[in-house]
Amino acid sequence: MTAILIHEVGPRDGLQAEAIVVPTEKKLQWLRVLANSGLDMVQVGSFVRGDKLPQMADTDELFRVLSAEPHTALLSGLVLNEKGLERGLACGVELFCLGVSASETHSQKNTGMGTEEAQIRIIATAQEALKAGKPVQVSVQSAFGCVFEGRIPESRVLAIVRAYLDAGLTNISLADTAGHAYPAQVKRLFGAILDLNPEARCTAHFHDTYGLGMANIYAAMEAGAICFETSFAGLGGCPFTKMAAGNVATEDLVHGLQREGLRSDIDLATLGDVARNVAAFFNRELPGRVHRAGVIGY
Repeated sequence: MTAILIHEVGPRDGLQAEAIVVPTEKKLQWLRVLANSGLDMVQVGSFVRGDKLPQMADTDELFRVLSAEPHTALLSGLVLNEKGLERGLACGVELFCLGVSASETHSQKNTGMGTEEAQIRIIATAQEALKAGKPVQVSVQSAFGCVFEGRIPESRVLAIVRAYLDAGLTNISLADTAGHAYPAQVKRLFGAILDLNPEARCTAHFHDTYGLGMANIYAAMEAGAICFETSFAGLGGCPFTKMAAGNVATEDLVHGLQREGLRSDIDLATLGDVARNVAAFFNRELPGRVHRAGVIGY
């Protein structure tokens, strides 16, 4: 647990399902703080059509501004296709995140492609990013279940993982898009990935739909995952699912780690300030706990 990495995805996964479009300057205010708070990675946005996801319409501009400023976190961006990669390379993305849904229905709604076609294109795009000298993370979305299809066979998830590994892509994330994961399942799947390749770097992305998000994170840690994607104040969810449920809150995870003597380098007070600012902007109570309850200081 000493090597745990935190990937803040609030500016992308947190905002994408919101009806209110956050002004670019407000996003920059949050992002500048997050990118210098001690977090390892911050996901600035996704390269999608602005008319489809207005919240992400300024992603290119955000990268151009932030990449020219001092920051300690790696700035990541989500791309869905070759055009997204081209845009990302042009504006300063430092880590490319790409994914394939294990749910055929979710894949069609999210990308307009079935799983098999999406996987072929994503692998090719990821390899192009590597050729350009950029680090890449590839994910399996809906890895633990789907609101449209229900149970997703673990063999289907591992087949996608195996294709990634065969293509030389070893930075692999499993995303619980619908929030259906439970700890025993989490341990099985991450354990299976590391059985396929002990050198794989495993990332976990859990939504807290049914209150198991934090339990699933600790199960993933026990299984060997070292990187965790979380969102400020617990905001977020995929807009292409039936219910966009929140993520595990970044400040909640960091607080838990610091209680165990880990990641004291991350400025938890700053994360709490950002979470409260986000909640104030949307004028509603958000699901994260620590930004409301405060920090246990002993």
